[in-house]
Amino acid sequence: MNEHTPQRTARRTRMVRYATTATAAAGLALAALAPTAASAAPRPDVVQQRLDALVKDDGMPAALATVKGRDGRSRTYTAGVGDLATGSKVPVDGQIRAGSNTKAFTAVVVLQLVAEGKIGLDTDVDTYLPGLLRGDGIDGRNITVRQLLQHTSGLPDYLDAPALADFVPIQYRYFEPRELLDGALAQKALFAPGADWMYSNTNYLVAGLLIQKVTGRPYGEEVTKRVIDRIGLRHTYVPATGETALREPHPHAYLAAEPGVPRFDYTEMDSSMAWSAGAVVSTDTDLNTFYSALLTGRLLPADQLAQMRTTVPAELLGPGVRYGLGIQSRPLTCGGLAWGHGGTSAAHKNRGGVTEDGRAVSITVTTVPDAPTAKHMTDAVDAALCR
Repeated sequence: MNEHTPQRTARRTRMVRYATTATAAAGLALAALAPTAASAAPRPDVVQQRLDALVKDDGMPAALATVKGRDGRSRTYTAGVGDLATGSKVPVDGQIRAGSNTKAFTAVVVLQLVAEGKIGLDTDVDTYLPGLLRGDGIDGRNITVRQLLQHTSGLPDYLDAPALADFVPIQYRYFEPRELLDGALAQKALFAPGADWMYSNTNYLVAGLLIQKVTGRPYGEEVTKRVIDRIGLRHTYVPATGETALREPHPHAYLAAEPGVPRFDYTEMDSSMAWSAGAVVSTDTDLNTFYSALLTGRLLPADQLAQMRTTVPAELLGPGVRYGLGIQSRPLTCGGLAWGHGGTSAAHKNRGGVTEDGRAVSITVTTVPDAPTAKHMTDAVDAALCR
C-alpha cells in the first residue's frame, strides 16, 4: 500500500520498535526450493539466483516469483522458509497481500465507469461526492477524477495520520473509510491540484468511495465482478469485512524490524486500513495474468486504456519511472518498458511488470525490505524480463 516515498521512512522506523515475536528465527536454515513448471526450468537460472540472494544476502524470510518468458510459458519459484517458527517450505505460488497493486484494480473499475458514461475523467470529485473533500488547501470542487488516479490531486496521505503511525497496535483494528479520510483531511494539502505529483493513498481511498457512490454497490463487489471474475483470477479477492486470515496456502509474513529486533508475525491483519488503496489478496501468477489482460485490452476499451497509459514523471519511485492512471512504467536495461504497479503492505512487498510482447514477472518477499533490498527486487524484475 505505502510505496515508501522518503517522508514515510521515519514513520516505519518508529513503527518497528514495537515489534516482538514468539520465535527465534535467525538460526533457521534457509531452504531455497527449485523452480516448478510443467516442464522443469533450467537451473540454476537468473530468477532462482536472485531469489536466493534476497533470502541469503538480504535476509528476507521468503521470496516467491512467477515469470512468463519469451516462450510464453510460466515458471514459479520460491526461496527461503514459509514459517520462521517451523522452517516449513514456502507454498508454491502462495497467496500474498498485493498492497498497492490494488490501485490498478481500482483504476480499472473507475475507467470502466468512464467508458459507460457514468463518470467523467476530467469532472471534479465534488460532482459525485459533494462536500466530501474540504480542508486546508483542499477542495473537491478543484480536484478531478483524473488527478485522483494520477496522484496529482495534492491530497495528503492518510497513512501519515497519527492513528496509523504504528502498525502493531492496529493489526486487528477495523477502520471505516471515512475515518481514514478524516486523517488525511486534518493535514494540509501537499500542493494545488495539478501542480505537482506525489504518491498518496488518499487518492485511491476517494476513488473507492466514488465507485460505491456511482454504482450503489460495495467496492469489493464491483472489483470482483468487473475484474476478478471477468478474467478468471481464481486466487485473488478483496477481503470481506472482518476477515483477517488468508484463504489459501501462503507463507507467513513479518513486520520489518531494525537490526537486532526480532520480526513480528503480521500474516493476519484487518486490511480495512488499506481498503481500495491496498487490500487485494492475490498470487504472483494472478498478478501477471491481471496486468497481461489489462495491457492487451481485455479489461478496458482502447480509449480508456490509452488514458491509463498516459503518464507523468514519478522519479520518487525510481529512475525513469512514470505514473499513469493506476499503473506505472519503468524502463528496462534491455530496452522497452515494464508496465505494472507493485505494492507494499505491512508485511509484504511486491514488484513486477509486463511487456508489450507478453513477458511478465511478479516477485514478492515476506517482509518490507530496506531501500537497498527493494532495489535488489527491482533489479531482479529487470533481470527476469531481460534474460
